[in-house]
Amino acid sequence: MAKGIEMREAHFPGRAPIDAYGNGGFRFADMSHRGSVLMLPSGVYAWDVSEGDPLAVEKFQRVLAEAREIEVLLVGTGREIRPLPKELKAALQAVSISSDPMNTGAAVRTYNVMLAESRAVAAALVAV
Repeated sequence: MAKGIEMREAHFPGRAPIDAYGNGGFRFADMSHRGSVLMLPSGVYAWDVSEGDPLAVEKFQRVLAEAREIEVLLVGTGREIRPLPKELKAALQAVSISSDPMNTGAAVRTYNVMLAESRAVAAALVAV
């Protein structure tokens, strides 16, 4: 019996450099994704955050869950650099993750370099 469309959470299992960004999304691993992404050791995940949204701790639960494999979290905050809220910085520091907010373009470039160096890096990237 035929089923309707099955919706699944967007996830790419594995680490991949980002080939391009802009127009509201990202290109990586010969695929494209519209919207924001989390680039984590376990893979690439769709991230329900838009430019200007609050960067609340709740939006970083998947990052915190993988803390043992992350030393540095790059946060691409959109077109403009935004400071991370104190609560988020404290939550990341509590699990030994160093965080660095920057605009999304700088975060993409830095992520690719650190990934190529086999560093324990992750990125939370707001689509631009």
